[in-house]
Amino acid sequence: MVLFFKDKNELIYAVDSSEKLDSINIAKLEWLFNGESISSSSVIKSKYIGPKRTMITPWSTNAVEITQNMAISGIKRIETYVLFSKQNKVFDPMLFEKYNQLDQSLFLNTLKPKPIIEICDIKTYNENEGLALNDAEINYLEQLSVKLNRKLTDSEVFGFSQVNSEHCRHKIFNGKFIIDGLEKDSSLFKLI
Repeated sequence: MVLFFKDKNELIYAVDSSEKLDSINIAKLEWLFNGESISSSSVIKSKYIGPKRTMITPWSTNAVEITQNMAISGIKRIETYVLFSKQNKVFDPMLFEKYNQLDQSLFLNTLKPKPIIEICDIKTYNENEGLALNDAEINYLEQLSVKLNRKLTDSEVFGFSQVNSEHCRHKIFNGKFIIDGLEKDSSLFKLI
């Protein structure tokens, strides 16, 4: 069940709870949000901007932990929603979405995960997906696939490209890599 709280600035706190909250816990949440419960309304018929329903924000994770420390059980998620008319109407669609109303389906996620894809040609996958893997990295992944005696999956190759990116490793700064007391030529990879 989703409970709604509104503060003086019309910010809505939506609380997803697995159990019905009693008046004591409702009062605790009103204190926490410095707002009042509008839970008697299961639908708020105004336009709001809030986090994508498919993504639990870090703020929510912290807020839920706070409610656990307040001895309120059953809280699964808490998110905030800004009235569309009070917002600059420009928002990042990767993180937020516009809701025509807030209701009990607010946190319902109907997306189904896509199937795992086994990568037959890492070089072509790299080019098609824009992963920016260099030839040495592609060779490394191809050798790893042979060593594991299976094709690598799309998430494995994509994940490798992320953690091994210039942003994460600063590969082009020409620094010295010293591993276990031995200087490496230009890579942190251990050849298979």
